[in-house]
Amino acid sequence: MEKTNKINIRVRYSETDKMGVVYHGNYAQYLEIARVEWLRSRGISYKELEDSGVMLPVISLQINYKKSAHYDDLLTIELDLVRIPGVKIEFDYRILNEHKQVIATANTVLAFIDAASFKPIRCPKYILEKI
Repeated sequence: MEKTNKINIRVRYSETDKMGVVYHGNYAQYLEIARVEWLRSRGISYKELEDSGVMLPVISLQINYKKSAHYDDLLTIELDLVRIPGVKIEFDYRILNEHKQVIATANTVLAFIDAASFKPIRCPKYILEKI
């Protein structure tokens, strides 16, 4: 099982404050992009997941900021699956700048939820088979 995935994101002007520094709230979006692409790289469409009645809300988010990211920086987001999912799925992240410096570390925990009942469910078997 390959647990790691890397994606690159170019910081857009709209993601920065007046000083040209990435606004802290945008990091959660970067993490989401990394998760969705991790799923896609394994043949799992987030849209199809939701269409099948499974939701995957974030239930925990932790970000540790080390350095600032700036407008037009090329960031690399490394995502690691922490363990085989059960009712929850957990990821660790490292965000690096173009100089390979760690600018942030993060962790998210998401829960598999039945869309009809809003109750937790186990990770669907077809996802376990693909990861």
